[in-house]
Amino acid sequence: MASLAPEKGPFPDALAPPSVPSSSKSPGFAPLSPLANVYRRFADWRTSLGLPNPGTVEGLGKEVKNTHLTNFFFDGGRADLMKGLSLDPAFQVTHSFSLASQTAPPSYSFGAVFANQNVFMQGSVDHEGNLNGRFNQGWSPTHSTKIQGSLSQQVGHNMIQVEEDYQGQDYSVNAKAVNPSPTDGSGIYIGSYLQSITSNLALGFESVYQRQADMSDLSTSYLAKYTGSNRDWSASAHIQPIGGLQATYWQKLSDKVDVAADLMVLNGPMRRDAVATLGAKWDLRMSTFRAQVDSQGKVAALLEQRFAPSFVFTVSGEIDHFKNAAKVGVGVMIESTSLTPEEMGMVMPPPPGYP
Repeated sequence: MASLAPEKGPFPDALAPPSVPSSSKSPGFAPLSPLANVYRRFADWRTSLGLPNPGTVEGLGKEVKNTHLTNFFFDGGRADLMKGLSLDPAFQVTHSFSLASQTAPPSYSFGAVFANQNVFMQGSVDHEGNLNGRFNQGWSPTHSTKIQGSLSQQVGHNMIQVEEDYQGQDYSVNAKAVNPSPTDGSGIYIGSYLQSITSNLALGFESVYQRQADMSDLSTSYLAKYTGSNRDWSASAHIQPIGGLQATYWQKLSDKVDVAADLMVLNGPMRRDAVATLGAKWDLRMSTFRAQVDSQGKVAALLEQRFAPSFVFTVSGEIDHFKNAAKVGVGVMIESTSLTPEEMGMVMPPPPGYP
């Protein structure tokens, strides 16, 4: 009877690797197996808790920033003319004009935005030749790399920042490097970690290391965020080592009304100060109205009125009662496109609540 020949493997007989007894495989890792088992059990226990992702440190008070008009306020005249050239991938160019501002000189800038599922690129150049750019690369739904920089005609205003962001199941890790120098290691390095302790509470820290040619400094601040069970309110605190505290509170009163409060306290050896801000936001059918008042005697409001999906009119105002001063801003945003309705995928009209 003919015997069955063994199946040929990927190696020739002369080059076949020697067989290793099972008792002698990976002897160097045998002492680590108890630690691996403990870590595996700990990871399984964390997964079974079902804790949510706490979000990023930068977004710790994003609801408050979106409710207050601090990041939206402007004075003077402003016009933004945008045109969409492509939908998938998204490509858009913008012409921005501003003048008659009390805090900034008249300016013009040209910008462009390109984005697809994994890449986001944005750049702009103003009339003085100053360049600003941003590049985001998403490696996975939880991991991304971000690079932003600026080139200015003024000495000392050039900047580059490299950032790595990772969003775990119940934690987030972020690392930044601002103006890093590979020769002497100078620059600003920031690392942060935020961990969900319960389904409502998240704790974390942020460390900042600054290194220059003749000095270095390391400081660590601590973070906390508590979110309501229905996700309709949240409170956060940022404690800084120099005696600073920033506390925020946000609550959604209804589908159209949000309120938020912000408190900043500085209790340092050279300066003691505190500023409290209270604001609200109303989302109407075709407009958004924001109003806020602070402890420094400032009362401000901003209205964004959308007359059509491609035309937005904005008016803002601020009164400083302590300084007896006032600011007023008027702006328009006009958006046009060369795409056909079929290319834009406009099968259905926008919903009634379209902002």
